[in-house]
Amino acid sequence: MSTLGRILMVEDDPKDVELTLTALEEYNLANEVVVTRDGEEALDYLNCRGKFASRADGNPAVLLLDLKLPKVDGLEVLRRIKSDEKLKTIPVVVLTSSHEEKDMVASYRMGVNAYVVKPVEFHEFVNAVRELGVFWAVINQPPPGSIKRT
Repeated sequence: MSTLGRILMVEDDPKDVELTLTALEEYNLANEVVVTRDGEEALDYLNCRGKFASRADGNPAVLLLDLKLPKVDGLEVLRRIKSDEKLKTIPVVVLTSSHEEKDMVASYRMGVNAYVVKPVEFHEFVNAVRELGVFWAVINQPPPGSIKRT
C-alpha cells in the first residue's frame, strides 16, 4: 500500500516523458506515474472511459499537463477538468514549452495551480520536475475524499 498519490502526466513528446520519469525516479515517484499521450486519452483516463474503464477509482494527486497536445489541446482538457464536479479539485500543473502570455493567463483563469515553462537545459528540467513531483505527490495535502490512495 503506497502513501503516495498517483501522478497523471499528459505529454506527447517521448523525450519529455523520459526526462520527467527520470527526474521522478530519484524520489521513487516514477512507478506512480500514468502517462497519456494526448488530451483525449487524458480525459478518458480521468473519466474511466475506453481503455481506462477498469482502472482503480480515485483521482490522481496531481496532473502534469502539456498545452500543445494532439486531439484535444491542454487548455480544453483544463477547461473540462475544472468544470467537472468530480475532477475540479485535482491540482493541475501546466508543464509546457509555451512562453506565450495568453496561454499562461488562460491557464490561471481556468484554475491551474502552477504554470512551469520547461527549461531547455537538461539539469534544470530534471530539477524542476523532481521538485514538482515531490511537492504534489508527497507533501501537498489534497481535499478530503478527492483521492483514493492505492
